[in-house]
Amino acid sequence: MQMSKRAKRMERRNARGKRGVALNLVSLMDIFTILVFFLLVNSSDVEVLPNSKDIQLPESIADQKARENVIVLVTDEKVLVQGREVASVSEIEAAGDLIIPDLEAALRAQNDRVLRRADQAEILSREVTIMGDRELPYSLLKRVMATCTAADYGKISLAVLRRTPPADEGLVVASTAG
Repeated sequence: MQMSKRAKRMERRNARGKRGVALNLVSLMDIFTILVFFLLVNSSDVEVLPNSKDIQLPESIADQKARENVIVLVTDEKVLVQGREVASVSEIEAAGDLIIPDLEAALRAQNDRVLRRADQAEILSREVTIMGDRELPYSLLKRVMATCTAADYGKISLAVLRRTPPADEGLVVASTAG
């Protein structure tokens, strides 16, 4: 029996639909590339403070997150600025001065390499974060803070661990204006 033109056309159309569907991988790769770049750009808002096994940060319920600025790390033996050793604790305690000259020089050198160039002119907007052990003597902390103020840093923050909520424990900064 001979098929009509309409029946032949319907048979061709049905046969065309039974073929496998080809997946266009080029467009999928483009989408994933854009997604990766988006995530990379937007994940740079978080500052990771150095994690030292020498110190145990105190706990606080402060809500402010850490901002990008100069970091002074005070351990049991030494004082570091941006990861570079500038003074030893024994020398600081032996000197007895309120201002630590080596620390002040290192902080002033950081003024030239400050992370935000707009902050160079305004002393009150320059920030420094002090990371110290919870057992750090107050006299040493007072000297470090006085030296930061003498080096023209207007905002001094202390790095602490967030105490509450316990499920979302993270590193935050308790800020004080100096």
